[in-house]
Amino acid sequence: AEAAGAAMGGSGSLLPREALSEYQELTFLSKQEILLAYKRFSELLPKEERENACSARLPKSCILTLPELRANPFQHQICRVFSTSDNMDGSMSFEDFLDMLSVFSDAATLDIKSHYAFRIFDFDEDGALDRKDLEKLVNCLTGDGEGSQLSTAEMEQLIQNILEESDIDKDGTINLSEFQHIVSRSPDF
Repeated sequence: AEAAGAAMGGSGSLLPREALSEYQELTFLSKQEILLAYKRFSELLPKEERENACSARLPKSCILTLPELRANPFQHQICRVFSTSDNMDGSMSFEDFLDMLSVFSDAATLDIKSHYAFRIFDFDEDGALDRKDLEKLVNCLTGDGEGSQLSTAEMEQLIQNILEESDIDKDGTINLSEFQHIVSRSPDF
């Protein structure tokens, strides 16, 4: 592997072969995509940590520079959901990073995508989407611009509509199975 590493410009940070096949089994990503992810992850690390990229953590500020997240209104939520950091700082290990790319890949099943979407939209992490979560969700989608914020009445009406459509057991919140039911009816959502 050292010769190969040298031939590839001597970056020295190559993913061990055993890890590669394990990641292929655990994600929806191809070998190519995993190697590319590893390269991207390593390049965001400070130079001295690149050798051990598999055991390094990327701070949230670095993750938010990724083009896929830069324009995503849910960027902070996404970091929260995929980060396994003990101190809740949104930092990611390489495996967290892979999980995130895997869920967002075209190969991920609708079930998996909707499960993670639910966690991303569940702002207070109580396992249900209540009015507060839905309000934050709508605000994220409409943006923070002056003209784009909905009036209180419009917001109320919209949340009412969402709950009428989705809250099957009428408890005022949307649980995971209700959410997955909506998503299965309109996959574009």
